[in-house]
Amino acid sequence: MASSLPPGAVIGMLGAGQLGRMTALAAARLGYRVLGFSDRPLGEPLDQVSPDRIVAAWDDEAALARFADRVDVIGYEFENVPVHAARFLEARVPLHPTARLLERSQDRLIEKRWIRSCGVPTAPFAPVDSVDALRMALDELGAPAILKTRRMGYDGKGQARLQGPEDASAAWAALGGAPCILEGLVSFDCEASVIIASDQRGETMCFPTAKNDHENGILRDSHVPSDLAPAIEHAAQDIARALAKDIGLVGILAVELFVLPDGTLMVNEVAPRTHNSGHWTQDACETSQFEQHVRALVGLPLGPVGLTRPVTMHNLLGDEVLDAPRLLADPDARVHLYGKGTPRPGRKMGHVNLLAKQDPAASA
Repeated sequence: MASSLPPGAVIGMLGAGQLGRMTALAAARLGYRVLGFSDRPLGEPLDQVSPDRIVAAWDDEAALARFADRVDVIGYEFENVPVHAARFLEARVPLHPTARLLERSQDRLIEKRWIRSCGVPTAPFAPVDSVDALRMALDELGAPAILKTRRMGYDGKGQARLQGPEDASAAWAALGGAPCILEGLVSFDCEASVIIASDQRGETMCFPTAKNDHENGILRDSHVPSDLAPAIEHAAQDIARALAKDIGLVGILAVELFVLPDGTLMVNEVAPRTHNSGHWTQDACETSQFEQHVRALVGLPLGPVGLTRPVTMHNLLGDEVLDAPRLLADPDARVHLYGKGTPRPGRKMGHVNLLAKQDPAASA
């Protein structure tokens, strides 16, 4: 039986973005402190709610050691933390999820092979390390298809669509000749996601499945309840449980899925951290994904995950953040701003959870 860290313990956070910010706010409510580590200059979203952060390169082992000495447990808020840094820290302080899961999620080829090894379907794929290999993969998978860098791509970045073999040279050049993976296009009805939490006792809990809308590769809206058939929701959660069990998860894992016309599911990708499609939990769930992550990190039991009100989470991208005053005047809108500087097209500046109108008779 795992023992929990007492209030006042320090959670180390690898990264300093908005996910770290929202985790730190949840940690503070439970009495825990957060110390960040990142190579980004001070002024990131986490810095506005956490009084201290170590700013150093990810390969600065002296700085990593100082960080390890000051924290009791470590989590991360983005999956592009260099694996060597995660392993260095994991040898000194408990790290959740593990560096092993971090490494798998960073490389799309390794990730998909792992998912398949768990008996979970994915889109067809092939590794691509040259333009000639790309042409061979197109012969195998057919077109149209999507070429993706194996590492560092997110929110639609690091991708190129190919309509046919004639696009191979341009697509390969557009991605800079980096190691890639070619994925066959999947005809799906919608996209969904499941966020699963697992504590140090091995207990797991799935948040209600979200139905997601994307635009230009960026999440726009998450809807809960999803309106998917119960059998599909249960199957999605079974997939999340299978992946979490295989990896020995402690913490949060987000699983993004395609829902095919016949109701079957394919996993698109996973993220071993709190996730944009789970932001709705802050205002429409008994326990937010951020509190749940903190609970798992410090050894507390997981909280309940019942939906309290139907909700749509809407990302505020770029100049849409300027609409915050109007949204703040809506009693059914819960606005969360990240404290970022200049809005840019596609930049996530915040989100708003739009709650369904309450029935006065139901609350009477």
